[in-house]
Amino acid sequence: MEGHTGQGYMDQMNVVPFVDVMLVLLVIFMVTAPFMTEGLEVDLPQTRTVQTLPQDEDTLVLTIRDDGSIFLDQYEVVLGELGEHVARLIQTRDRILYLRADKTVPYGLVVQVMAEARAAGVERLGIVAETEPREP
Repeated sequence: MEGHTGQGYMDQMNVVPFVDVMLVLLVIFMVTAPFMTEGLEVDLPQTRTVQTLPQDEDTLVLTIRDDGSIFLDQYEVVLGELGEHVARLIQTRDRILYLRADKTVPYGLVVQVMAEARAAGVERLGIVAETEPREP
């Protein structure tokens, strides 16, 4: 072994730098994730009797903004394709759909959206509103 200099191949990979990078990425993701879930801006009608919207992940929310754009959860859809998207999504959920419509949206559009949802197989349809401010 006179000619051996002690420099051979390593049979193990050093994973410490990899773990360090992954931990930094995890921390960055955990800090920025809450900021990425912005809600859709909708001026909801107000009423006295309002129940809170369930916050579980199975809740399917259909939003109609004041400009007439329709969003299924966070994704924009057109009225003609709404039925097929709703039908696909409610297969894995409880067939409950919550409708959030801006108070300036024409009644006719709200009725069309509700008819599309019913035709797609929605069994229960909830309407989302805000609580009226109470007078002192």
